[in-house]
Amino acid sequence: MALGGVPLPGPRAYPIVGNVLQLDPNSFINSLDKFVDQYGEAFRLVFPWGTTAIISTAALVHEVSDETRFKKPIIADLEQLRNGVPAGMFTTPTEEPVWGIAHRVLTPAFGPVPIQEMFFEMHELAAQLTMKWARHGPEQTIAVSEDFTRLALDTIALCSMDFRFNSYYHDELHPFITAMSNFLTESGNRSLKGNFLSSLFFWSSNKYFADIKTLRVIAQSVLDARRANPKGRKDLLSAMLEGVDRKTGEKLDDGAIIDNLITFLIAGHETTSGMLSFAFVMLLKNPETLKKARQEVDEVIGRGPITVEHMKKLPYVTAVLRETLRLCPTIPSYGVQALEDTVIGGKWAISKGQVILLFLARSHRDKAVYGETAEEFIPGRMLDENFERLSKEHPGFWKPFGNGQRGCIGRAFAWQEAMVIIAMLLQNFDFELTDPSYELRIKETLTTKPDGFEMKAKLRHGLTPTELERQLNGSFSEKSANSKSLHAKTTEKGTQLKPLNIYYGSNTGTCEALAQRLAMDAPSHGYTATIIDALDVAANKLPKDGTTPVACITASYEGEPPENATDFFNWVKALPDTSLLKGTSYAVFGCGHRDWANTFHKVPRLVYDTLEQKGATPICQLGLTDVAQGEMFTDFEQWEDDVFWPAIKAKYGSAVNEDRQEALELQFSTPRASTLRQDVKESVVLEEKTLTKEGGVPKKHLEVQLPDGMTYRAGDYLAVLPVNPKETVNRVMRKFCLAWDSHITVAGGVNSKKMALPAGLPVPVHEVLGSYVELLQPVTKRGIQTLSNFTSSAADKAALSALYTNPELYTSTVITPRLSLLDILDSYPSISLHFGTFLSLLPPIRVRQYSISSSPLASLSKATLTYTILSGQSLANPANLFAGVATSYLSALRQGDRLLVSVRQSHSSFHYPSDTETPVMMIAAGAGIAPFHGFIQERAALASQGKKIGKALLFFGCRHPDWDDLYRTELDKWEDDGFVEVVRAYSRHQNKREYVGDIILSNRDEVKGLWNKGARVYVCGSRAVGDGVKSAVGKAVLGDEASEAEIAKWFEGVRNVRYAVDVFD
Repeated sequence: MALGGVPLPGPRAYPIVGNVLQLDPNSFINSLDKFVDQYGEAFRLVFPWGTTAIISTAALVHEVSDETRFKKPIIADLEQLRNGVPAGMFTTPTEEPVWGIAHRVLTPAFGPVPIQEMFFEMHELAAQLTMKWARHGPEQTIAVSEDFTRLALDTIALCSMDFRFNSYYHDELHPFITAMSNFLTESGNRSLKGNFLSSLFFWSSNKYFADIKTLRVIAQSVLDARRANPKGRKDLLSAMLEGVDRKTGEKLDDGAIIDNLITFLIAGHETTSGMLSFAFVMLLKNPETLKKARQEVDEVIGRGPITVEHMKKLPYVTAVLRETLRLCPTIPSYGVQALEDTVIGGKWAISKGQVILLFLARSHRDKAVYGETAEEFIPGRMLDENFERLSKEHPGFWKPFGNGQRGCIGRAFAWQEAMVIIAMLLQNFDFELTDPSYELRIKETLTTKPDGFEMKAKLRHGLTPTELERQLNGSFSEKSANSKSLHAKTTEKGTQLKPLNIYYGSNTGTCEALAQRLAMDAPSHGYTATIIDALDVAANKLPKDGTTPVACITASYEGEPPENATDFFNWVKALPDTSLLKGTSYAVFGCGHRDWANTFHKVPRLVYDTLEQKGATPICQLGLTDVAQGEMFTDFEQWEDDVFWPAIKAKYGSAVNEDRQEALELQFSTPRASTLRQDVKESVVLEEKTLTKEGGVPKKHLEVQLPDGMTYRAGDYLAVLPVNPKETVNRVMRKFCLAWDSHITVAGGVNSKKMALPAGLPVPVHEVLGSYVELLQPVTKRGIQTLSNFTSSAADKAALSALYTNPELYTSTVITPRLSLLDILDSYPSISLHFGTFLSLLPPIRVRQYSISSSPLASLSKATLTYTILSGQSLANPANLFAGVATSYLSALRQGDRLLVSVRQSHSSFHYPSDTETPVMMIAAGAGIAPFHGFIQERAALASQGKKIGKALLFFGCRHPDWDDLYRTELDKWEDDGFVEVVRAYSRHQNKREYVGDIILSNRDEVKGLWNKGARVYVCGSRAVGDGVKSAVGKAVLGDEASEAEIAKWFEGVRNVRYAVDVFD
């Protein structure tokens, strides 16, 4: 034997038929299972075409997945499939040129961006199925596999080739489905019998080739329809018709196109429908799992529209599909072939050319990987963190999509399609088995599906089918509104403005405000912002015409892109070559915080460098600001004035006079009206109360009723659109001698379009000042420079000039005391400023984010905030009082008041663990307890549902037990009930100053013990708290002798994995 190995064991083989007669004709899987039990992890079977080795453990699957030793052969069932599709990607040997051409041409069509763009069509067809089940009513028996087969066929046909089978509008299955099923079944039978024996069965052989003809006629009709009606659509079919192989310069011929159309129609729906069917069997046979999956859908999506962004936020549903494919792989086995004589498993001899069948239906249940629960349906083991661990420890543990270069090219397509329909069905239906005693039976062709599985579906939430249809049809009513593209503009003098696209990546609103600032400034330089939108919108859509410059303004959050720039960031990094962005000209301005030294400006730098690497041309040097300095608006304006606009004019020219700041054209009137803006919705205050007593810094608790369809997870933020303090608004009104009931109409010119101001209708002045602009933001250098043009005093002009030209003086005089535009006007009465110019110098008001201090498990429609009221003497002018814009606004709200809010997701690592038994350590000071109040509330709710919860330890720092020991009564009860253990540090009690870092070190043994048991650490508080806690936890885990450098290295290894931080200043 080759290389000294021993022969494989196996049953006795008979002449001609080999072991075929020993196989169960109804279940190849059951037959192999019995042989595994009899002969072990590796054995051989003899078929008419030769001997095949069968392996059934994860370790052996991993070994034979080495493409330097083994390749995928086209034999047995795949060889028979070549009777119908000789040049399909799944049936053509790798070494044949047509396979390489097809693979290179078609792979981009299944890339992340094209898949996301297919979401809306996937949603449409999922809605068709949903409406069918809704209209049939709760007593209708659903043939699950049949309906999912219709769905999957319609989806792959519409998304990949813009062809509608309209399966739900016919009682009978489409002829393609019937012919395909027959073709697959008979191909499997012929692979067992061999060509000679198959030819003796005349009727089945004739039927087999008639079915092949049906498939090819339908595929030809799809091709002919596209050629007769070309639409400029970019999909799989257009890739096959128009794609040119970069390596050979060749295109696919019509035969190969027909073969691959059939291949993808088969593969793109047969396995997906099986996966969905098996998933619902598993969910209905495991009610607790179904409950968890539905709960996740309710928490993430609620009753609102399902969007493509939601697909990435359903980790438990993802785990359900992974676990389903583990226990029920729709392709239960596939083959490889040895390239040379070899030995596998350190024991068995394999000759060159030997075929090896990877029996996934058994290797996926390997007890060496999954232990004694290998046969059980436990999605929790397939959550991301454990899934990644298993893939490292047992690389062959999960192979439902094949392996390597011959792996499933449409995996991302199938996954998104499955996620869409599962989310939609769980969102809208309750399910039950038609036969409660049903036990899974598997129907085998070349793929597998549940046999005889039926269920019933009842609409949730008291919806009627008509209401559901309205809800589903309205899901994308805002699609066009999400695109903020504007038409070309002209100035009042008729000058044609040049186009400029502006994109921002922003979690907190700062970069969005900078983008709006740039858009407002553009007309004075001869440009108009034709697009102002999130960076994700720019993915795969950057202009390449050479005439439209692009400005990207983005932040970096602990080295990660903002939530609305993640897709763009990933898209840019994934672009395959250096010429795809040729013709794109761009500029980048980045925000960052110096305290995150290792990731300072990481994202803006990567965007700037990567765009250039992919063929785009930088217009000017990268602009950067450190938000820790508080001068981001000034830094941005300086970059605008000194770098960006000069470079733009040098490259594209300009046609307007830029000598003086242009005042907004205003008309005053008296009718009262108001208008709302930003991505916020109206909510209602349910309760407000003060948490602190005399002596403590005031802290309050606010409970709100969320708008319909707005959902959150514990640990998320609630963004609040505030109103400026009334006294600040009054200062402005007095300064410009405006009556309280004065109204203004902002003319709808170019400048006003770029500001967040209501244009073209009368609005109260106090509404504009209170709701639309930042009045207390430190004035920028450009703002001071503009003011200097409006003073009649030479001395004041000189003083103002010194402020905007001397950086040290500007920092000490403006930034440190937070000197606002209004403060400057008060300090320099010689300035005579038009009110329109004053408005034009103010940035738009931003939302403020606060950690939500509740859990949706307590109430899906309610959320609470815990916040500190910021107030005191103004540093700019001690005669004035300073009040935090948002906290003063919130503190004035009472029960029944309305406010505008939106939920913003926190970092993915700052959520309660999906595995509820994971230990957690929560560390907070002051109002930083907010998210952990929500976490503990969630633990209490989970425990009340009978869930097991791991140990939770809360380290909480406050000043005094009688002043600000927040939520003491609730925490004591939760502690008595065993939901949490609380350790407190008081910094103003009994002449003792103790902080959270001190009590962590005092409890170092317990901290280290929990860490060693896999605990997750969460920290919320000021940056100083975050730094002190990092050092204390590092010493507790690594030992007191650990250096700061060692702690820093350890922290970088666990940050956002097991150690999540949410810090604020």
